[in-house]
Parts: sequence; structure tokens; C-alpha cells
Amino acid sequence: MRIIDAADFDAYWKNEKSASCDSQTAALVSEIIEAVRNNGDTAVRDYAARFDRASPENLEIPLETARAAREELSRSDPELADALELSAGHLRRFAALQLAQLAGFETEIEEGLFAGQRIIPVERAAVYVPAGRFPLVSSALMGLVPAFAAGADEILLVSPPLEDGLPCGRILAAAVIAAGEELTRLRIFAMGGAQAVAALALGTQSVPRASVIAGPGNRYVAEAKRSLFGETGIDFIAGPTDVLILVDGELDGELAAADLLAQAEHDPDARARALLASDRDAETLCAAVERRLALLGEPSRRTARASLDSGGLAVVYRSREEAARIANLIAPEHLELHTENAAEWLPLLKNYGSLFIGKLAAEVLGDYSAGINHTLPTSGSARFTGGLSVRHFLKIVTTLRCNPGAGFEKARRAAELIGRAEGLAAHAESAASRAAELIGRAEGLAARAESAASRAAGLR
Repeated sequence: MRIIDAADFDAYWKNEKSASCDSQTAALVSEIIEAVRNNGDTAVRDYAARFDRASPENLEIPLETARAAREELSRSDPELADALELSAGHLRRFAALQLAQLAGFETEIEEGLFAGQRIIPVERAAVYVPAGRFPLVSSALMGLVPAFAAGADEILLVSPPLEDGLPCGRILAAAVIAAGEELTRLRIFAMGGAQAVAALALGTQSVPRASVIAGPGNRYVAEAKRSLFGETGIDFIAGPTDVLILVDGELDGELAAADLLAQAEHDPDARARALLASDRDAETLCAAVERRLALLGEPSRRTARASLDSGGLAVVYRSREEAARIANLIAPEHLELHTENAAEWLPLLKNYGSLFIGKLAAEVLGDYSAGINHTLPTSGSARFTGGLSVRHFLKIVTTLRCNPGAGFEKARRAAELIGRAEGLAAHAESAASRAAELIGRAEGLAARAESAASRAAGLR
């Protein structure tokens, strides 16, 4: 890991490599998307034969296969099955609380003018679960549980096929655990890479078109999501994972080092960084990282070494404001706050995907089992968005209802005036016609009242 002073951080940050997609990746993904658009399942199978471990004839996997995988996990590794059940339960409770914060309503803005909102689940949600170097069993829970909690009509799990033509058995088992008693709303497909994203976004002969696609993936998956956004919804574009540990007070070098390595072992492009209050703390932390790194087995040690050599960083800050400025500039995916005085820091920290408060709140708990989601904004996108949640599988739509009244008439007249000011005559006439309708209705009512009065007089 490299140690720098906070005064030198801006120059360092300016020279950091961009996480943008390279032209070669973009060109290949564009080719794949057009092939899937034109040839559907055939193209998906062709690219699976090129890039995946198998190219199954049937892309959809029967639910019975997933149920069998769940039963096998209970037999072969009951502790893992219990851990996944615990994680799913925590995620389910947290997602339900998130959903409860979103409510439909209607309110009378002014007399006769009723504005409201409705919360509507997307019709079909898709969750992509990678299975490259590591089958990300936990990502199945993180994507599927919020989708089920949101109430999507149909939920698709998509994961690359292994040699037997099926997704990883543990991913299938996790999908059954995530679905719980609502398994019939789930469909599972053995597809991976950009071709899977294209199939979900465009629809094929056997793959239905998804309203939204969520979940992490490699650079081809990320580029496909970027290219197809608009034809489908997405959560966000995932880049290399990162963590920033901000230490204020006594450093626990072993805990901080353990968390930095947990991030670095993901990928050579992963970024493990720390903000420390003294040069001595920075040196202590780097020594602890090297000591613990030597104890890691392969391939974690090799991957973590590559990550630390290319981007591991310890920044020495001189004031709380200086540290907060750097943290907000980095906008980390994971921000760990190793301090006893979190309340003094929280108002200053604005940009992060998820915040872990205190030394016990290890980022790995968020990755796996604490109830919060591990699919989070990367590459600085925490400046403008948060992590995956039930909201990604919901639409918040607005409603308008009008009755005769002073408030309605003011809004109608304002719309007419603004339409004319913009040179949109039809807009203005649309608003004006509401006034004519009301006048006509009032005149009709008056005429009917007068007629009724005449008939009553004649009867007398």
C-alpha cells in the first residue's frame, strides 16, 4: 500500500485511471446486442458456446431443479443453508421496512385540485447473479429478496451455466431460499454475460422481456446494461468494488487490515483505502496488511496483492474537515467509520454507498448477513445514488383529479397563460376548454332548474 499526505491527495486522485468502458469491450457488446435482437435464443446459445462453460439447449431451468438443489444443500452443508436462511430473513425484514416508508396518497393542493402518488411494482424484475471466478451465492439473496418484497408479478433469476448446463447449485438453492413461500413467481434461466442482459432487455423466443435488470457483473455485463438502459430499466452500472476506512482515535490495525484485504481479494481492480490521523498509524496499518496478506491462501493472496500494488492507499489527514472532504470526493462504495465519536462525523460525510459505524460493523456483515444490501454504487456514483433496494423494483407514479373549485380555476388559468407564453396554442386551448365546459355545465344546470320551476308553477 502507498502512503501519502492529504495535501497530495488531489494530485493523486486526478491521475487515477478512469473506470469507463474500453472501445473493444463496447464494440463486442454492441455486436452481441444486435445479434440477440435479430436472432434471439440462437444468438444467446452461440455466444454461450464462445464464452460460457456450456450452451444449454433449454435456457429456462425447471423450478424442480432449484428445489432439488435446495434439498441437496441442506444435506451436504446444513450450516451454509442455515446461514443463507438467516441472511434472507434479515434482508426480508429490512426490505419490508423500506417498503413501508413508501406510501401512496392523495391530497387537495387547493380547492378542486387533488394531487397524489401511487406505488406500483414493476411487472417483471430480473436479477443477474455472476458465477465467474466465484459463484456469488449471496448476490442471489441481495437481488431477489427486494424484488419479492416489492411485489413484482414475475421475477427472473439469470446466472451463467456451468459444465452441466445449469447455474451453480448453491445459487439455485439461494434463489429458493430468497423466494420463500412465493417460489411460483420465480423463473430461472441459465445465461450469462452481455447476451443474457440483451435477452432480458429485448426478449427472445424463450426469455420474456424484463422491466428492470439488477445485479452485478463483469465489464461486459456492465456495458450491456449501460447500452440497453432505456429499453429496460437498470439499477446502476457496477464498476470495481472499493472500501474506505476512516480512522479517528485509537487504531486497531488488525481489524482495519482484515477489512482492507477482504475488499482487495475481490479483484485486481478493487480499491482498498484508508484515512488515518498520523504517519505512525499509516505505517502500522500497512505493516498489518502485509502481515495478514502473507497468511492468505491462494488465489486470494495473489489477487489482493495485485489490488494493493495497483491502488492500495493510506492517506494521512490533519483535520476532520480535511478527512471528510477526501471521503466525499472518493464517494466510496463502502465507508467504514472506526471512531468512538460517530455523531461528530456523520454531518460531514455525504457520499457513500453504505456506512459502517464503529469497529465492530465490518463491511463483510453488509456483504452477507446483516440485512442491508451489498449491491452498491461504485466508481464514485455514490455522489448521486444509493444501493439496491425495493425502490428499484417499484414505480412511484403521480395522479391528478379535479373538481370545480377556486383552486382548480386558478391552476387552469395558469396553465392557459403558460401555454400561450410558450407558443403552444393547443396546450392553452386545452386548458381554456375546461373553463368553457364548466360554463356550459353551469348554464345547463340553470336551464334545467328554470324548466323545473316552470313545470312546478304550471302544476299549481
